[in-house]
Amino acid sequence: MHCRLIDGLLKIETLSCDKYKDMKTEYEKMLAGELYDAGDAELSAMRMKARELMHTYNQTALDKEKRIAVLQHLLGKAGKNIDIQPPFFCDYGCHIEVGDNFFANFNCVFLDCNYIKIGHNAFLGPAVQIYAAYHPLHASERIKGPELASPVTIGNNVWIGGGSIICDGVTIGDNTTIGAGSVVVKDIPANVVAVGNPCRVIKKL
Repeated sequence: MHCRLIDGLLKIETLSCDKYKDMKTEYEKMLAGELYDAGDAELSAMRMKARELMHTYNQTALDKEKRIAVLQHLLGKAGKNIDIQPPFFCDYGCHIEVGDNFFANFNCVFLDCNYIKIGHNAFLGPAVQIYAAYHPLHASERIKGPELASPVTIGNNVWIGGGSIICDGVTIGDNTTIGAGSVVVKDIPANVVAVGNPCRVIKKL
């Protein structure tokens, strides 16, 4: 499953393997966790369309119906009864999947260069940042320009306190609470309270 620009909108479609059997696109490299060129024309067009939708969304004020309509075009999957307080920012939008009763407070940022999947009944405080994107650690590679991305998975009934940062490749288990201001760089299990920089488990629930 992949995102594509179709009639000016970001949509999900299934791609034929035969079409790309000889060479991966930069988009395919991005989702495969390989080095890719973010300046690729297709990726740039997808980000531009997402920015147009974000701009519209962030101007909706209290118009809930309009917000939901925009999110149906922006997000890859949206459950029932979701509430994302504007302003909200993301790279592509179509790699974001959220379950039922999802809530995100003001100023959340999702760098969805790979999939960000969030379960049901998840709450995010203000200014939570989720980074599927990252860069090579070695400067000699980093300055060449190509980037990397790894998926982020957040379970059901998770609460993430305001100002927290969730880094690439992380999984957070069901029913877990992440304390405000935490920096999550490794997986956090289910049914715990975890806080700090780096985020550590301090209590089992």
